[in-house]
Order: sequence, then C-alpha cells, then structure tokens
Amino acid sequence: MATVELRFSALPEHVRTARLVAAAVARRAGVDEAVLDEVRLAVGEACTRAVGLHQSGGIDAPVKVLLIEEEKQFSIEVGDEAPHSAPGDRAPGAAADDPDMETEEDEMGLAVISGLVDDVEVTAGEHGGLIRMTWPTTPLATVLS
Repeated sequence: MATVELRFSALPEHVRTARLVAAAVARRAGVDEAVLDEVRLAVGEACTRAVGLHQSGGIDAPVKVLLIEEEKQFSIEVGDEAPHSAPGDRAPGAAADDPDMETEEDEMGLAVISGLVDDVEVTAGEHGGLIRMTWPTTPLATVLS
C-alpha cells in the first residue's frame, strides 16, 4: 500500500495544487482516465471545504490530504482540524455572522462530493473532520496487456 501525504496552509490558492497532485497520483494508481476529472473536482471541493472551515475557525494547522493506493482501489482522505458540532449546538457568539449560511454551504459542498464519488465517507467530531473518497483501480498488468 503506497501513500502520498500532502499538507498545505489553509489558503485557497493551494487547493489547485492539491487537485493536480491528486489527479497525477490517481492516474499512476490506475484510476480510469474517464474518472480523473471527477477525482479533481471532488478533491477540489473537499479541500475548499477544509480551507473554509480552517479560515472561519481561525485554525492555523495545515489541511491534510492522504492519497492511498491499495490493491484494487485508490482512496483520498481530506482532513480538517475544525471542531464540528450539530447545528444548534454552537455557543452564543462562537458562530460566524450567519451560521445557517455556513451550514448550507457545507451541505452543498458535501452534496457535490457525493454526486461525484460513489464511495464517500464523511466523519466529523470535536477534533476535526475527514472526507474519505474511494475509486476502483485497474491493475497495471491489465492496462499494459
């Protein structure tokens, strides 16, 4: 199992780099060429979401992206360190100007990712969140024959 780890400052300009790296590693792992645009878009959406959560929460920690190549699948994990709570659980004054707008944007981003990726898992807790997206791969021997 090969893993590439990418960490970047929570700045929007680094999302493009994460997308390019993810697509390159996915291609090398054997993800079908027809799916690479979906990989790029999903990673961009997940990273943009993580950057937004870090910026709105004043979190200085980097966004973490793991690109995991396994025998028959390729997975990408995008992690943030923003505390997640259920809507309504926020302390007064702790939320941004419009917490409903933040929640809608967050849900929209997750909906886009779910539309792009068949196998997606989202976990979140008080110490951060993780989006794990998985695609099937074609073994190199099959591609070359």
